Amino acid sequence: MSALTRAQAPIVQQKQELPPEAYRQAVDQADLAISITDAKANILFANDAFTGVTGYLPGEIIGKNESILSNETTSPDIYKAMWNELSEQRPWSGKVLNRKKDGSVYLAELTISPVVDGGGKTTHFLGMHRDITEMHRLERVVRNQKKLIESVVDAAPMAFALLDQSGRVILDNQEYKKLVSDLHTKEPAHSLLDSLLPHWHEALAEHPEQCGFAGREARIDRPVGRPRWLSVSASVIEMHGDCADSYFCSGGLPGLLLVISDITSLREEQERARAAALQAVLADEERTAAIREGLSAAIFRLEEPMNVMSSAVSVLQRRDPASASVLQQALNASREHMESLRQVIPQSPQEHIVRLNLNEILRDVLEICTPRLLAAGVIVDWEPAITLPPISGRPLQMRLLFKALIDNAIEAMNVKSWKRRELTVRSAVDRDCIIISISDSGPGIPLEWRHKAFEPFFTAKNSSGRHIGTGLSRAQQVVADHGGIIDLEESPSGGCAAVVEFRLDGDPI
Repeated sequence: MSALTRAQAPIVQQKQELPPEAYRQAVDQADLAISITDAKANILFANDAFTGVTGYLPGEIIGKNESILSNETTSPDIYKAMWNELSEQRPWSGKVLNRKKDGSVYLAELTISPVVDGGGKTTHFLGMHRDITEMHRLERVVRNQKKLIESVVDAAPMAFALLDQSGRVILDNQEYKKLVSDLHTKEPAHSLLDSLLPHWHEALAEHPEQCGFAGREARIDRPVGRPRWLSVSASVIEMHGDCADSYFCSGGLPGLLLVISDITSLREEQERARAAALQAVLADEERTAAIREGLSAAIFRLEEPMNVMSSAVSVLQRRDPASASVLQQALNASREHMESLRQVIPQSPQEHIVRLNLNEILRDVLEICTPRLLAAGVIVDWEPAITLPPISGRPLQMRLLFKALIDNAIEAMNVKSWKRRELTVRSAVDRDCIIISISDSGPGIPLEWRHKAFEPFFTAKNSSGRHIGTGLSRAQQVVADHGGIIDLEESPSGGCAAVVEFRLDGDPI
């Protein structure tokens, strides 16, 4: 041990006593109102802070009972609880209403500790209290403002939802709760963000400034009832934490405030007008398509005998050149007429590629097909995804695609004496794809015919030439043009299910 260590050792081990005067000065100069009473609560000592709080000078209060400060409006139960604790020699803390010397009332936060002698007897009480009237007033102001804001928010005709950085809804109002009930989903905010802002989870956690937008419309589809149209705005706000380690932090954590307005009535008016115009456009396009397909089928069926004639010309060239020449002239004339026929085939309309909601497309088609569905006695089970992300596509082609698939399903079930007639239309999101399934309860398509069904002019219907077999071929072409795939499967009821799959990142040709 060094000399320095030896010199310091006795100092460390020695217990240093404070002089009594230091204790008195510390109590007397404390910023907290302190009083010492005897066992009967008679005041024996009061410091300067006590005078500052109560207005009583030491000479005016010494010898008086602590009850002199009581405003006599504090519940007797509080005093009873206080004396129960003190009689058990346990400290008590609570709030009481006191009265100052000038008669004014203040709210006191009071702590009383028993002073016990060596024999285990309570000899004195140490009382410490402070005036918390202003603090209580500010708390009431904050509480009242909070209630006022909550009342205003709850009474607002739009829904509010505040999400923290993890996406958890930490604040909402009554309109938002109604959305939860109406849409039968746990968090409508998540469903809306999924459709309007893909990858919002990552963006909110890493780049919250990218999550703000205003007035975006979202369509919410339900199995029962009409769809809901909502206008959604999102604002990034700063939220300050209430934990201890946030006290010295200048900034807060980002949160996302969603304001959701119901615009269903407005959109329904627009939808009715649009549906009427759409029905006329589809009817005209179907008539044109029928002409186009009829002419294409005629050309397709004429090509076979012409090929036979061409083979006959080759044979006659060796045996009867004169007859071969006549037949060749007839063949050339036929081909000219066929080419003229090709020239008059109506062309498909050129459409611009726009962002489409397939739920909206499917519901449009179902509404247009309603008269035919009712006439055939078909029960429709519409099972949409609550929200669907938009994809790029041509709206008229998409509507014709799904109408063709639904028309095929109706025809498959429209068989004499066929009792079970059910059509199921589903939409779903699976990872990066949207899957549309149209299933019927008809007789189904044999496995060996399912791939042939997409061949041009193939048909399994024997209806005196009414069906020329171009529907599924055209449907496959539309799906392929939109970067998707289509397949035929057996439905759960034993019928046929047309399953169409589109990638969310697919681009139409």
